[in-house]
Amino acid sequence: MHSSPPNPFPPARAPARTDDPQALRAAATTDERERVVDALCTHFAADTISADQLEQLLDRVYAAESRGALLAVIDEMPPLPQEFTARQAPLLVPPSDVPERGMLLAVMAGSERKGSWIVPRHLKVVAVMGGAVVDLRHARFGPGITEIEAYAVMGGIQVILPPGVRCESFGAAFMGGFESKAGDASALHPSQPIVRLSGLAILGGVDSKTSRPSGSPGRDGARRGRRDR
Repeated sequence: MHSSPPNPFPPARAPARTDDPQALRAAATTDERERVVDALCTHFAADTISADQLEQLLDRVYAAESRGALLAVIDEMPPLPQEFTARQAPLLVPPSDVPERGMLLAVMAGSERKGSWIVPRHLKVVAVMGGAVVDLRHARFGPGITEIEAYAVMGGIQVILPPGVRCESFGAAFMGGFESKAGDASALHPSQPIVRLSGLAILGGVDSKTSRPSGSPGRDGARRGRRDR
């Protein structure tokens, strides 16, 4: 009975090194390829590689047929600046420090939660003829799944997630919109939190997106900066 070769791509944001010849010769999967692409984009956003280098490396990634070829691309990457990597990973707190439930209510008014705070395990957000913003970019999460229920009636709710958080959306809308553009699909490691967004929008809207914390370099900002030079 043959055992499977060790996988050099653990469920993390960047592939890990391996010297196992069998693992290096194994065919590259779509998931592995996309994680390398994400790592390259992170380096580009951190200004460790130029736009021309990014284009050349992406060509190599999509042409790579083996895991070894993908790892060869990663091996050429310089280390990320410490201050940049510190902004990439959401901060986790022990489960005992996470409130079980919380609520944000906006009725004919505006309500916003942002800054440094611990997100409850179950957060309910209600906006009735008003607006609510849940900004999680500087928040701390408990390990595992965080549930956010969003209900908008003739109002609007926006949820902002930081990179490194996966988002699962199960919302519905009636004469309104429930749109999810949030979530980091490469956040596959068990240490990275998951936000499960559900709810209902009636004559209103619920919107979610991923955005880097203020002051951190984003990919689009890096591209704009190069065009302006």
